[in-house]
Amino acid sequence: MRHFCKASLLVILTILIVNCSIILSSIQPTLPSLSGKPNGVYRGKTDTPFPVILDVSVQNEQLIEIKIIEHYCSPIGKQAEKIIPEIIKHQSLDVDVVSGATTSSKSILKAVENALQ
Repeated sequence: MRHFCKASLLVILTILIVNCSIILSSIQPTLPSLSGKPNGVYRGKTDTPFPVILDVSVQNEQLIEIKIIEHYCSPIGKQAEKIIPEIIKHQSLDVDVVSGATTSSKSILKAVENALQ
């Protein structure tokens, strides 16, 4: 009985992770226009399997800082935070996601988009 419960839990978790990955893989966040955007700090969040809350700082119509407030993820998912300097460098959400942390990467990208809408 005990092995059956563990196996069932593993199957359910696998299904959830695969479904979430499929849903998030279709998300293609785009950076809203910063033209005319007042200087300030904008809060964004996602309600994905690995939720993210972050603050995006805008100055002179440019992204100058993205600060993670909360990121509920595994240690592997934490690696997704490496995309933040790339977002700022390219002033775009069209950056490569972190291999092995795709879902967390997409969550961060979507939270930035949400902050600036």
